[in-house]
Amino acid sequence: MSRGLHQMGMETGHRPAVVVLALLLCCGGCAATTPTASTTADDADTEHDPAEPVNRAIFKVNVAADHAVMRPVAQAYADHVPEGVQKGIHNVVQNLKEPAVAVNDALQGNVNQAWQSVQRLAVNSTVGVAGIFDVASQLGLPSHKADFGQTLAVWGVGEGPFVELPLLGPSNARDTVGTAVDMALNPLTFVGGAPATYAGVATGSANVVDTRSQHLHDLDELERNSLDYYATLRSVYRQHRDAEISAAKQQPAPEGQVDISFPNTRP
Repeated sequence: MSRGLHQMGMETGHRPAVVVLALLLCCGGCAATTPTASTTADDADTEHDPAEPVNRAIFKVNVAADHAVMRPVAQAYADHVPEGVQKGIHNVVQNLKEPAVAVNDALQGNVNQAWQSVQRLAVNSTVGVAGIFDVASQLGLPSHKADFGQTLAVWGVGEGPFVELPLLGPSNARDTVGTAVDMALNPLTFVGGAPATYAGVATGSANVVDTRSQHLHDLDELERNSLDYYATLRSVYRQHRDAEISAAKQQPAPEGQVDISFPNTRP
């Protein structure tokens, strides 16, 4: 696996389609199922995609944009930007996500994880020089992922229909709402003013390029080997999100975690 696959902990907000697709490839092993399981998954995915013709049209535009713009830029970034600089950019972007992670940890009842995210933000924003250096990980505070779509799922909200969002890529009704909330939790959103706006655009763009560059070869291989690229990525997206949500729901509940899930009222 590439270095990018090892860094799957990144969240999916603020990204165009190709970046979300790149993240999905981190669980590419999930797609390696038996023929029977694959057929079952395909049927389930189709049932959850009532607007498939529209979604496929949007997907086609997203992939064309990737081929024309994002992939060449990401390739140049990977080839010509020193690895140390790339790591610093990755760390800064990750640091800006810590407030959203902390809030979602708390909303999921995971108090210890929320406190860890708060500590990471404090340490990396100060000692780590605005997040350039991930000092917190060296102190035993590794990064982790939590997003509002996951929080809604823990609360018992269903995923809803699959949707292919322009620029934002694979999603569903629940995660679309989650993405909007996570974007609003970016600390630069609360600062306001032109400097914060420019900083938000810069870090958002850096996030896109950094993430896409980590999966250059993986996306190429998947597209080359897929009989139906759209269906493959749709399936991988749904399997990956199901795995993330199952992990969040099934975490043990010792000290520091509170069960706040709602009762299942579905028939």
